[in-house]
Amino acid sequence: MKKAVLVSLLSATILHSPLSAQTMDEMWDNRSSGKEHANINWFKDAKFGMFIHWGLYSKLGGEWKGKKYFGSGEWIMNQARIPVKEYEQVAANFNPIDFNADEWAQLAADAGMKYMVITAKHHEGFSMYDSKVTSFDMTDATPYKKDPMKPLSEAARRRGIQFGFYYSQFQDWYEPNGGKNGWDFDESKKNYQLYYEQKAIPQIKELLTQYGPLGILWFDTPGGMTKEQTQNFIDSLRLLQPGCLFSSRVGHGLGDYKDLGDSEIPSGPVPGAWESLYTHNDSWGYIQHDLNFKTPEQIIQLLAQVASRGGNLLLNVGPDGNGRIPEYSIKYLKEVGKWLHINGEAIYGTTYGKIPDQPWGVSTSAPGKQFLHVLKMPDDRKLLVPVNSKIAINKIYLVKNKQAVAFTRKGNDLIIQLPALPHSANEVVVMEYKGITPDYTLSMPVTISSRFKENLAEVVRAGLQGNAQLKSLTYSHYYGDWKHTTCITDLKDSTDGISFNLRFTDAADYRIILEYACDPASAKQEGVLLFNEQPLYFRTLKTGSFEKNAPLLFIRQVAGIVSAKAGEARISIHPVNNGKELFKLKSLIVEPVK
Repeated sequence: MKKAVLVSLLSATILHSPLSAQTMDEMWDNRSSGKEHANINWFKDAKFGMFIHWGLYSKLGGEWKGKKYFGSGEWIMNQARIPVKEYEQVAANFNPIDFNADEWAQLAADAGMKYMVITAKHHEGFSMYDSKVTSFDMTDATPYKKDPMKPLSEAARRRGIQFGFYYSQFQDWYEPNGGKNGWDFDESKKNYQLYYEQKAIPQIKELLTQYGPLGILWFDTPGGMTKEQTQNFIDSLRLLQPGCLFSSRVGHGLGDYKDLGDSEIPSGPVPGAWESLYTHNDSWGYIQHDLNFKTPEQIIQLLAQVASRGGNLLLNVGPDGNGRIPEYSIKYLKEVGKWLHINGEAIYGTTYGKIPDQPWGVSTSAPGKQFLHVLKMPDDRKLLVPVNSKIAINKIYLVKNKQAVAFTRKGNDLIIQLPALPHSANEVVVMEYKGITPDYTLSMPVTISSRFKENLAEVVRAGLQGNAQLKSLTYSHYYGDWKHTTCITDLKDSTDGISFNLRFTDAADYRIILEYACDPASAKQEGVLLFNEQPLYFRTLKTGSFEKNAPLLFIRQVAGIVSAKAGEARISIHPVNNGKELFKLKSLIVEPVK
């Protein structure tokens, strides 16, 4: 598309003040176009990718002028309000001589990752490649004088890894007309159309024409364009690489697949192609003092949970300013790769599980197979699996060694007896069958078993009455360290209620626990939990107010003990009196009394 056309398609009026007021999470877009891209299948099958946030912020490592910053290290220019002229000096000292493209690509391969996405330009405005559009890039502004993206793209492809770029298309704190730098430039006077014309579009064209075939262009925090402009923007880029996928954060629901919010996993299966984004520690960009790394067990279980909902896990690592990936990332990702080398068929190429979440774990699907991911081993090593009695089961075995395991059937229950096994982050059992396994619904009874220390009934499995609402609450710990918790809210009147259908596998006494957050203004209200017809009364306890930029604190309050028979039961909860919101309920926890 010629330059004149690009100028005209970006010439519509842009609203400034709403964009200025938006917070980081409000600029995400998790919608896709609903049209399946011809090249989407590799993405659906890949399941596990490496995200790399690397830029000038990596050199700072979370510290500016003697002050440590916590949370999202790539936002330090914004957090510290660093003037552009001072930030240019960071580039003058950025010399990542330890960068080794083959080592990075090999780590991704060793970890079992099938694709890689790296920051070509983050919000700071610095280009991590050789750009002819600006001098604020690797070859012109740093003593390194080389383009690291060229060897990295080639090293990834040599190992069969799909390669892609992250590009911040709207936020650019270096440019006078780029989005969201209000400490150097007057946001109300910015010409976003000019920024797109002069920098963003020419740079994206460079990425699409100079680095071979790209699997993904990963956009972030859209702004400054209408839906029509964004569609024209996408169409013009498609001409350069029709096979390249565009992430949903291109904006206006026009992406090829959905990216959820940072550090978000859905409560149940999500149709279509989508991706869940997580950091290995608490930051995307390198922070020297951030050592809160997820262990191999945590990553393996997170990967299983995301795959069980039908999505991909894009896990981020943050190399330092010298070009070194943190040792914990190297060590822990290789451990994940060892597990995937043995159990990969239960992840790669699968779709969401047809068996609802159980106390023991989750499931993934392949034609004629259900993979049972045992994340919590029952005390007696017996797995109870709800399976339609019309399904013909051929065999059941362990993925790791193909060892057959004993099983029996009783109605719609399958009972699998596992042998004594060493501890595993995720022991995978394969059920091969004939027949059609219907998709499960969230209204199915939640399995409660005395063989586990606790049983979790998430609120997404509850029925709602009256004004009760199911909401995903987004909040942060450190700056940009986002968390998402689905809660039931707005229980204000005695006619508002929640109900859970439970299925107890064995008779026993159980402790019923409410896990909730409670605003100080809502504290000391009376509620009642009915176990079948038995009432358990409680009074709410304050935990703190819900604020987007602060942790949302939850308490586990024991409602009481009940004696349950084997079979189905119903729990309902509602306020005793009319008035304020009772609480924000996160989950119901059922513990066997031992």
